[in-house]
Amino acid sequence: MKLRVNHNKVRPGTYKAMAAMEQYTSSLFEDKVLYELLKIRVSQINGCAFCLDMHAKELLKLGDYADHILLLSVWREVPLFTEKERVMLELVEAVTRISEQGVPAGLYDRVREHFDEGEYVDLIAAVNTISSWNRLAIATGMYPGCF
Repeated sequence: MKLRVNHNKVRPGTYKAMAAMEQYTSSLFEDKVLYELLKIRVSQINGCAFCLDMHAKELLKLGDYADHILLLSVWREVPLFTEKERVMLELVEAVTRISEQGVPAGLYDRVREHFDEGEYVDLIAAVNTISSWNRLAIATGMYPGCF
């Protein structure tokens, strides 16, 4: 594997702008486990090895979440995840794959049982932020350990 472009060297302003969005989005989440699960799931869907590696390691720093990482792609099949995590993951998948069916009304209603309006917007912002990082990493050829 070969890194195509070091985006930070070529366009440091792009990195700075994205890092500012990441910092803002991160500040919205008191529950860092939930935030890392979100970033891992989006990175799985988007196929970003660099971000998947980074956020799995970040989640492990927060505690014993190895099973969560190993089973995240099949979260519907296991009782490991809380109801709040499950509805968040369902929303994350819908927003990441927004062109397929949007966010169905029933899903929105289930999300609102666990998250207020502001938190709903925070979840969407977090999906958008990690999706942007995923696209930048994939398009520039980033992979775990490339730096």
